Amino acid sequence: MLRAGRGAITFLTRVPVGGFPYSDAEWRWTSAWFPAIGALLGAAYAAVWLGFESAGPFVAGVLVVIAALLVTGGFHEDGLADTADALGGAYNRQKVLEILKDSRIGAFGAAALVVVLLLRVALLARLGARAPLALLLSECLSRLPSVWLMVALPYVTQDAQAKSRVVTRAALPQALMASLWPVALCAGAAAAGSLSSLSIIALTGTAAAVGLLCGWRFHARVGGVTGDFLGATQQVAACALLLVLVLT
Repeated sequence: MLRAGRGAITFLTRVPVGGFPYSDAEWRWTSAWFPAIGALLGAAYAAVWLGFESAGPFVAGVLVVIAALLVTGGFHEDGLADTADALGGAYNRQKVLEILKDSRIGAFGAAALVVVLLLRVALLARLGARAPLALLLSECLSRLPSVWLMVALPYVTQDAQAKSRVVTRAALPQALMASLWPVALCAGAAAAGSLSSLSIIALTGTAAAVGLLCGWRFHARVGGVTGDFLGATQQVAACALLLVLVLT
């Protein structure tokens, strides 16, 4: 289980932590660590924000987004673009799956990327001094809905084609462990007086709503999830959580 945490860093980021080869069992447990790795990423992004805050909130927000793209290699953003192209440009299940495997970015994918990147910068700028905590919370909690979707829905990409086929074979124990990280983080923030009960309820409800809405849409279109769908879910959840923190 501990090596699975190292594997989660390898899977989600470009940070060279090594550890290869990982067994199938270790890959299956990586999803349990996704929110924890998200919290670590959020802390790193918060450090970037604090380091450049004096340049203004807009500049700091842009640099945070750049840092995120560099550290993760645009992993989730790529899933968002592919998902937008597939769901926006296809009318049947087979075509959706074909577009997901196309490395080119279409109009729907480009539009989705622009909207999400602009929204993240704008929301961080609006949060101002609260941005570091918001980054910590949103990066951690936004990765939880994807883990539950792995448990609730079948993985529809054929094994021979799927890069993350073993990772996505998560079960209830992985999802429960993954849920502990956001709970601990929110409890710590509340104990420190940095997060209100209303905000915790709103964040939890929003993460659940994003997971349910995305899961319903994915099931309706293709009968399950793919790696791209899971990445898109994280991006939608991150923006939704930042918006909740702005509003509360």
